[in-house]
Amino acid sequence: MTINVIKTLKRLAAAALFAPTLALAAGAVLHLDKAPVSKDPAALQAGAKTFVNYCMNCHSASFVRYNTLTQIGLTEQEIRDNLMFTGERVGDLMKISASPKEQKAWFGATPPDLTLIARQRASEFGSGADWLYTYLRQFYRDPNRPTGWNNKVFENVGMPHVLWELQGEQIAKVTEHDGAKSIELELAKPGKLSAQEYDKTVADLVSFLVWMGEPVAEKRKTIGVVVLIFLAGLFALSFALKKNYWKDIH
Repeated sequence: MTINVIKTLKRLAAAALFAPTLALAAGAVLHLDKAPVSKDPAALQAGAKTFVNYCMNCHSASFVRYNTLTQIGLTEQEIRDNLMFTGERVGDLMKISASPKEQKAWFGATPPDLTLIARQRASEFGSGADWLYTYLRQFYRDPNRPTGWNNKVFENVGMPHVLWELQGEQIAKVTEHDGAKSIELELAKPGKLSAQEYDKTVADLVSFLVWMGEPVAEKRKTIGVVVLIFLAGLFALSFALKKNYWKDIH
């Protein structure tokens, strides 16, 4: 009786151990495009402009203050003139006026804060930047959805295509091969930007989201290099000192 119980417990433990792996293997594979993330201040400033004008209607960046944007080359006056429209102070957090409760009533779910979205969306299929870059270029018209939009990367997403005037309207052509559904997108109605211009706009926006997730990333890397150089020098001195102490001991 005891042996059977032990065997049963072992089987349950093995099932619990490998269940996540099996679930991952059974899940859909995402094909993400490589995001051309830039550290150029001009690209980050363009991304900040797109973020404020299109994303901050619904999404906050509540872990970042407006004056943090001086780190990408903007002055506080430029921030006030171009990125602040409702009387906030330049030291305020980048929040929207709508409350989470109101947003849930309007949209059915509260739009997420985007401060760390580029880090949260990282997966085995690619970086968070890759996911965002692909996602923002894969919206298509779907009359069966409440917003009139769907997304190839995030099926049945609740978010509408806020950049549709820039990209235009894509339609989906669904094909099936060996029981597997494949969706190909086709531009049915051009937007204000060409495909290359829209990709650049999205790349700048994604670059800004990546920067916003860790504004001190470059400083952290620089400090890391300095620390490693210091430790290497300390090791060399310690090794030389050790040799000097032990040179007469055999």
